[in-house]
Amino acid sequence: MKAEVLTIGDELLRGEIVDSNKAFLSDRLLSLDIETHYHASVRDVPADMIDAFRRAAERSDVVLVSGGLGPTRDDLTSESLARAFGREMRLDKAALAGIRAFFASAGREMTENNASQAYFPDGAEVLPNPIGTAPGFMLEVTQGGRRPTRSSQGREAAAQRGEAERSVGPRESGKASEGGPPQWRALFFCMPGVPREMMRMMDEQVLPRVAARLQVSRSEPQASEDHQAGTRVVRARLLRTFGMGESTLDAELADVATSGDVELGFRTSFPDNYLRPVARAATAAQADALLDRVCAAIRARLGPLVYGEGEETLEQVAGNLLRERGLCVAVAESCTGGLVAEKLTDVPGSSDYFLGGVVAYADDAKRVLLGVSEALLAQHGAVSDPVARAMAEGARARFGADLAVATTGISGPGGGSEAKPVGLVHIALADARGTHSDHFVFPLDRTRHRQLTAQVALDWIRRRLLGAPLEGPTLMRRRAGTGFAQRAQVSRSEPQASEDHPQVSRSEPQASEDHPQVSRSEPQASEDHQLGRRSPSGSTPGGRA
Repeated sequence: MKAEVLTIGDELLRGEIVDSNKAFLSDRLLSLDIETHYHASVRDVPADMIDAFRRAAERSDVVLVSGGLGPTRDDLTSESLARAFGREMRLDKAALAGIRAFFASAGREMTENNASQAYFPDGAEVLPNPIGTAPGFMLEVTQGGRRPTRSSQGREAAAQRGEAERSVGPRESGKASEGGPPQWRALFFCMPGVPREMMRMMDEQVLPRVAARLQVSRSEPQASEDHQAGTRVVRARLLRTFGMGESTLDAELADVATSGDVELGFRTSFPDNYLRPVARAATAAQADALLDRVCAAIRARLGPLVYGEGEETLEQVAGNLLRERGLCVAVAESCTGGLVAEKLTDVPGSSDYFLGGVVAYADDAKRVLLGVSEALLAQHGAVSDPVARAMAEGARARFGADLAVATTGISGPGGGSEAKPVGLVHIALADARGTHSDHFVFPLDRTRHRQLTAQVALDWIRRRLLGAPLEGPTLMRRRAGTGFAQRAQVSRSEPQASEDHPQVSRSEPQASEDHPQVSRSEPQASEDHQLGRRSPSGSTPGGRA
């Protein structure tokens, strides 16, 4: 079964919004072993939409359409689809009643143009939308019989003709061998463009119908013939990683998934990187077994760099570990401005383990709310290793938490110096075993600097609970200025730092041996955005959060 995703809207082609609907819809289809063969976007122009609908029907079995179901003059999806296949538009009284009820429940009066949302192409099945005014619909299009399926004897010849077919276009390649009219049998699902409404409709209304149709198609004689001729089941998984660049991941996994039965894809979603193994086999059980082996090999190779699978976020993983162990966490934030706390509390049920946090931007706030001594601030400055440690220890003590994390840094774009450059951040974690701290220079814009810092803090919580080393990411880091490095080496020679965590001293030669891939002079560093390596650890006078 071939699938196509078609999104409608001028705003998409003008670049005003990012079209995330395509990725969501294709991902959901893959859960049914259906691969998306085509993505397309068209303007709110009837002629363009009609052309896109007809092309989709010629080459795809399932077409998911998003957008153009609203009440305004440029919402023309329903009408254009009807025109494309010679259908009349008909009023669905139940849908109209549902739209009126939606407005009534919100204490609003429905305007007349909203009634247009209750008109659908003749033969359409209406899909309810409980959280919006735009119902969706399903429409099956059949013309001239079933789209021709190549027999096993003709597959080789068809493959040789593939280039010629692509040059002529889908309409020509969709024609029957006798030169007859285009052969169409396609199932259209039209959904709202609003992501929240589309996602719910896809999961509750569309996927069950596609699954039912898939079951029917597999029981048909032609499906059995296709299976014998080599049709294969598709399975996929998503592994989430944090801490290593995309190209480095590819190099680390160069000998994994090389058999041809499993393809390994890579995708960056800052600050994470995702691995997508896709397996094809004769049966679902065989495909799942292939994925089990590949995922096990990836986890064995990358270790704690893999933090989750599927929809699991880092904050969910950290929260589950806290809950499982009966532990509570608190946060002390300066440069991240509450972002760590926000991420932790985004997870439902986070009150089981999150006690609270302090956003201490000013020095006085650090002193009064977290107990950071005035002498410490005066000697080392707010952006320093000793202050980050004191912030974490203060948060843990004041909230009575089992562990606490702290962040203090310079997110920019101003405020830096040679000693403390823009991008410098100190992170600390305190628990019953002691306090661990480290610092990095992330040469990023303000928003991404804060995002990456918060992700490191969450990752440290996860790693601490797993007993894994507390490390920073090998992507997005570089050395600070010379003065900074010299002071850092002196600071790291203090007994407290080496006694608590001797393994994290970055002024020793071991640092380059542990992380050779982050050297700026190596080709791999250039591939990972040419952003270099971790700054040496330590504390320096001056600086602000």
